[in-house]
Amino acid sequence: MRYAYPCSIERDVEELQKTGREAYVISFRDIRGANSCGWSWPEALEMAEDCLDVALSWFMDDNIDPPSPSPLQLGEVMVAASPIMAGKLAICSAMREQGMTPSELAERMDMGDEKVRRLLDPRYRTHMTTVQRALAVVGRSLVIEDCAVASPPASIAVGSRS
Repeated sequence: MRYAYPCSIERDVEELQKTGREAYVISFRDIRGANSCGWSWPEALEMAEDCLDVALSWFMDDNIDPPSPSPLQLGEVMVAASPIMAGKLAICSAMREQGMTPSELAERMDMGDEKVRRLLDPRYRTHMTTVQRALAVVGRSLVIEDCAVASPPASIAVGSRS
């Protein structure tokens, strides 16, 4: 599955009118409750990435797969989950499909249960090599692609006051 979602990043006109300060409001239409904000376009993109990782962790907490991303619409930008989060989501999804328990994963990886618990914890910082090992054990791999950093749509060009 692809863990990149369409994101709306809109200028906060009310904040601009009240304070004169640039601000952006962030939302993901595919993931209810995934909202954030940023004071500049670059910060808004960074906050969107963090927001997406946190929102995707809710699905891991509930032991369910996140929704499939819908197609990008005009004015949206594509925001990807961090590679570690995407890897952890893929591991959990494959484990559910195979009916594999964390203890079975620990045995197949020759790791202790505690280490596997941390591997499957979305809030625990796991080394990428450990994620890759676990992906191989569950028969998956992670594909990472690069793309250009999203720039603000012409309607909210950075520095404009409209």
